[in-house]
Amino acid sequence: MSTASPDIRLDERAKGRAFAILFAVLLSSAAGNTALQTVLPAIGRQVGINDVLISSIFSLSALLWGVMSPVWARMSDKHGRKPMVVLGMAGFAVSMLGFGFFILMGLKGLMVPLAVFAGAALSRAIFGLVGSASNPAAQAYVADRTAPADRTNALSTMASASGLGTILGPAVAPFLVFPLLTLSGPMFAFAVIAGVVLILVMRGLPESPEEIPDRMGAGEEKPRTRVRWNDRRIMPFIVYGFLLASAQTVNQQTLGFMVIDKLHISPAKAAAFAGVAMMAGAVASLLAQWGLIRMLRLTPRQLLWLGAGCAALGNLIVAFSPDYHTLVVGFALCSLGYGFARPGFTAGASLSVGHEEQGAVAGAISAINGASVIIAPVLGVALYKWSHPSPYLMNLVVLLGLVAYALIDPVMRRVGDATAPREARDETQVVDASSIDAGPH
Repeated sequence: MSTASPDIRLDERAKGRAFAILFAVLLSSAAGNTALQTVLPAIGRQVGINDVLISSIFSLSALLWGVMSPVWARMSDKHGRKPMVVLGMAGFAVSMLGFGFFILMGLKGLMVPLAVFAGAALSRAIFGLVGSASNPAAQAYVADRTAPADRTNALSTMASASGLGTILGPAVAPFLVFPLLTLSGPMFAFAVIAGVVLILVMRGLPESPEEIPDRMGAGEEKPRTRVRWNDRRIMPFIVYGFLLASAQTVNQQTLGFMVIDKLHISPAKAAAFAGVAMMAGAVASLLAQWGLIRMLRLTPRQLLWLGAGCAALGNLIVAFSPDYHTLVVGFALCSLGYGFARPGFTAGASLSVGHEEQGAVAGAISAINGASVIIAPVLGVALYKWSHPSPYLMNLVVLLGLVAYALIDPVMRRVGDATAPREARDETQVVDASSIDAGPH
């Protein structure tokens, strides 16, 4: 058996085009979501929605994301990756359009704050319910077409799309605050962008019987492979990823409020400064994913402890930052750490299973992103309201625990030792093909 994922082959030119389209999918989604996070604290305070309540606006969407990601991953195994990417982008466009409408009604005083909150939360839930289809399908598409030796770099490049999106989102958000739409402008703009990317996927992403041989082999019928989240091969990466993503969510969701309180300016003006801080964090994340990982040839096991350690130091700086500039430095260091760690646990989980299990693992990893946003934003903002340093000190404890976990756990310490996924599978338990429970939700 070749180690180069032999079941699906694209020539290098077609593969490059396909990966570029998927990069655009992840980039536009991340940019839209980060632009939304940038203006949301200002929207909440301008409309009159409580800080803790506005931070919980993502919770229903996150719950649905965590539940549905494994479902969409299984559907992508059955019906192909491309249809799920199309469905996810359509869900993202509809969600942003609805969210923008309800926020606009609130900003114009045409709805009471509670109605604005309910409508925005339900619109956002569409993203969790349907928009969650694109991420696991995109990850599985890339994993299908890369050899194990190349997978860390390939998945790191895809992860960097989110990092670049977090630069572009805050950067363009101030220019999308149009006179009539005001702070709701970015949502309508990204709904249009999502529509353009959706057309690009439909027309340009190769996945047809002529271009790609059947995953199961010519004329061969095999049952779909399913994995449990507590499968020993991937459980450490699921636990690590959930806690790391929760810590990152706390940093992101409290940043806007901290900027407002540090600078003592109006929420509308603070949105631009929050955007600058997010951009600094995104640049640091891209530095890790586009430069340092390749330059230093870091392996998944090294990324796990190094990433959590950098993020822990960043949270310590943020907790006691005396001014805005120190806050930005601390947030950038946090993001550098998350930029290391995310490709570490994503590639680690992918390398720990066989080729035919990539869809199931992609669903489990994607579910982490949703599960981490169910409680973390509310808890982080509530702790921030109680005592400003407390959410970052909580993160510090969690991240130091992850450093120790990455260094001690035998699965994470030996990830990548087997050069082929099937070799790793021979050393571990047999997959239960009867059920899946792919996320800690």
